[in-house]
Amino acid sequence: MSLFDHKASELHELLHKKEVTVSDLVSESFKRIGEVDSKVNAFLTLDEEQARKTARQLDEKLGAEDSAGILFGMPIGLKDNIVTKGLRTTCASKILENFDPIYDATVVERLKDSKTVVIGKLNMDEFAMGSSNENSRFQKTYNPWDLETVPGGSSGASAAAVAAGEVLFSLGSDTGGSIRQPASFCGVVGMKPTYGLVSRFGLVAFASSLDQIGPITRTVEDNAYLLNAIAGLDPMDSTSANVKIPDYTAPLTGDIKGMRIAVPKEYLGEGVGEEARHAVLDALKVLEKLGATWEEVSLPHSKYALATYYLLSSSEASANLARFDGVRYGYRTPDAENLIDMYKKTRAEGFGEEVKRRIMLGTFALSSGYYDAYYKKAQKVRTLIKKDFDDVFQNFDVIVGPTTPTPAFKIGENIDDPLTMYANDILTIPVNLAGVPGISVPCGFAGRLPLGLQIIGKHFDESTVYRVAHAFEQATDFHQQKPQL
Repeated sequence: MSLFDHKASELHELLHKKEVTVSDLVSESFKRIGEVDSKVNAFLTLDEEQARKTARQLDEKLGAEDSAGILFGMPIGLKDNIVTKGLRTTCASKILENFDPIYDATVVERLKDSKTVVIGKLNMDEFAMGSSNENSRFQKTYNPWDLETVPGGSSGASAAAVAAGEVLFSLGSDTGGSIRQPASFCGVVGMKPTYGLVSRFGLVAFASSLDQIGPITRTVEDNAYLLNAIAGLDPMDSTSANVKIPDYTAPLTGDIKGMRIAVPKEYLGEGVGEEARHAVLDALKVLEKLGATWEEVSLPHSKYALATYYLLSSSEASANLARFDGVRYGYRTPDAENLIDMYKKTRAEGFGEEVKRRIMLGTFALSSGYYDAYYKKAQKVRTLIKKDFDDVFQNFDVIVGPTTPTPAFKIGENIDDPLTMYANDILTIPVNLAGVPGISVPCGFAGRLPLGLQIIGKHFDESTVYRVAHAFEQATDFHQQKPQL
């Protein structure tokens, strides 16, 4: 039995009983990485020397006042678009392949304050653009449940590393489903918090009005502990929300009697596979037995979410990625004849195909003569999508549906078909457009591949989302299943 088969609270108890040390936990992580990462390809950069040094320092503090937090000494992996001081941060792109940041992201500072141990940086789709982890400049990551399938994206390696037992938990980022979709594909728990709850300072921007950092874990309880650590106001992020942060573990009682659940008919309709549909209907029966009631509702503008999202996110990406020009940091072409030539060649050589595709789409949508027809109209539709959620939440506590239309697909199956690839996020994208929180928890299997249940809540009501997710998790055993690597 691996140490990482325990929850963080159980490991915390073992640490304080002196039955294990922080060095043991860190060694367990690197041992497992040595055993399986050649198959999974989750990590881009390991920070072994610093991790072991930190572990030894924390072992000396064990029993002191600042070792009381549940996350004390717990190994964690970080998606490679979250900047880490002195530790290479590439966004899985050639244009940043040698970038060593000079500061930590706010979430990294808060993890260090909680005395977690950073094991390394995790692979991703380049600049978080993708749904399969096949768009990385450096390597493909594989799904631990079936090494011929994708782990999802763009935080696919963040989910795969947790599923494979390489780290206890990880952080990913979610712009249109990039935490929840890979969590579903890899059979783990992934939370996209309310926009503004977690600081984006130090997250390399893809689409600034949609991006949100969130935790990926084996259990709902661990997820809540991790969100406790990273949530909260940050003066370094102008979009950070000044809201009271509750203890997200407090609602994890298993009691959901009287809760009202909405099930959008659009989330079980055309395009959603039978396996995903049946898994959700079975999950609703479990929630009914626990005392909740559910009712079918409509989110009528959901059908426009995909087009709206790709117009808005690509437009923001075209502006955000303009900073990568070969002048200040990152890759610079070696054979430019003049300044304009350097810009063009640096970006042509440094960015991958998917990133170029989205920059071009976004630049077109923002250009003179097309701004009103595309970008402005997409913003209006976004408002309608948010209103759909607001209307439903007047009468219901949470919204429930599948996280993804299908289980994980084969490596290479959709890589040459961008539209099919984009459609993988059809059930997660509306959540980002509305800015509300959503979690994916394991709810079944299609053959040997996991399926995820998505639970969506009101703005800044992560507590209720966790409450429902935890009750479902405790009533089932899907979270206890592990891939056989």
